[in-house]
Amino acid sequence: MPNLTDLATVRALCEKYDFALSKGFGQNFIINPGVCPKIVEASGIGPGMGALEIGPGIGVLTKELAKAADKVVAVEVDRRLPPLLEETLGEFTNVKIVLEDVLKLDLHKLLKEEFGDMPVAVAANLPYYITSPILMKLLEDRLPIQSITVMVQKEAARRICARPGSREAGAISYGVSYYARPQVLFDVQPGSFYPAPKVTSSVIRLILHKTPPVETADEAGLFRLIRAAFGQRRKTAANSISAGLGIPKAQVSAALEKAGLAPTVRPEQLTLEDFCRLQEILNHP
Repeated sequence: MPNLTDLATVRALCEKYDFALSKGFGQNFIINPGVCPKIVEASGIGPGMGALEIGPGIGVLTKELAKAADKVVAVEVDRRLPPLLEETLGEFTNVKIVLEDVLKLDLHKLLKEEFGDMPVAVAANLPYYITSPILMKLLEDRLPIQSITVMVQKEAARRICARPGSREAGAISYGVSYYARPQVLFDVQPGSFYPAPKVTSSVIRLILHKTPPVETADEAGLFRLIRAAFGQRRKTAANSISAGLGIPKAQVSAALEKAGLAPTVRPEQLTLEDFCRLQEILNHP
């Protein structure tokens, strides 16, 4: 079996299959041998479990998942990779490659067909350019999964895991905290990848809530409100929400005051509870 953390081996495989790494797919393969076992350990994936991987690349994380889990399903969008993966993962009978765009995939159907009643967790090295859409799809689809352990850009990790109401928080922080309890686990340096990115990466873990920490009668409306609030981050919440939702600023300011919030409050100063209260007031003035 090829050593997928050896740079010479990786280059030889790419040459053998005439495979050029794609910037468009955000491909950076892990070549640090300590990283993938650490990701699998952090994910909690083990015997009796299924693993859903997004973007297996040449299979370096997939191999470690296959050693730990009963079954691995890896979703890959790059149609050039299956012949290469057949060689790198040939020894494993518990791995299935699904050649699809994860953002267009019916994941409920996939999980039911591939894993049945088996407990499932997600583990992946996500492409930087599409981290947020993939994470939010995994969360918003309300999949029967236990956790999501992924490697993302360090800056994105801090934003994703930021506590709502803190200076670092953005719209993604609120979406993630509504569905899960996030945690930054460890950093991974650029030299751990081929090619080396210009930034440090971080591995994060999201433990999914059984029920959201706040109640809302209009979940879609709540997230529209949050996205609007952060649409013009340097402005006050009143200005951003007014512009983003097309509501008169005076109405938004009045709703903020009714919710016990200052009209000059900034979006990142609001908690999830604040947004829920504000949404209820705006829906029922």
